[in-house]
Amino acid sequence: MPKEVTILIIEDDKYLNDLLCKKLEGAGFTALAAIDAEQGLKSLKKNKTDLILLDLLLPGMHGFEFLETIKKDPSTKDIPVIIISNLGQKEDVEKGLALGADDYLVKAGVTLDEIIRKINNLLPKEEKTSPQQ
Repeated sequence: MPKEVTILIIEDDKYLNDLLCKKLEGAGFTALAAIDAEQGLKSLKKNKTDLILLDLLLPGMHGFEFLETIKKDPSTKDIPVIIISNLGQKEDVEKGLALGADDYLVKAGVTLDEIIRKINNLLPKEEKTSPQQ
C-alpha cells in the first residue's frame, strides 16, 4: 500500500489555493494550505510534509526568503520544493533553483495536471519498487 503523501501549498490567492487543494486531494494526496510564508513555516513545524508548492509573491515574507529559511534548517532542507509563480523572468527561475527549489513553474504556462505530473516525478518511488509477482 502506498504511503500517504502530504503536500503543503503556500499560495496567497485563495481561489488558486483551494483549486490546488481539491486537485491534489482528488489525486490521492493530503493537501495542507497556507496563505503566507509565516503560516507555511508554522505548518512545517506541526506536520510531516513530503513536498511544498511555493508561490513567490506572498504578503510579509517573500517566497525566496521562505525557501532560504527552510533550506538552512536540517529538519526541512530535504523537502522537495516546486515554485509556482507568475515571476517568469530567467533571473527569477535561476535564483529559485539556486536557492534549492527542485522545479520552477510559471502559473500562466502550466495546467493542474502538469503540476500533478511534476509532483509525482519528484516524490520517492519506494512504493513502486516492490518486487513484481
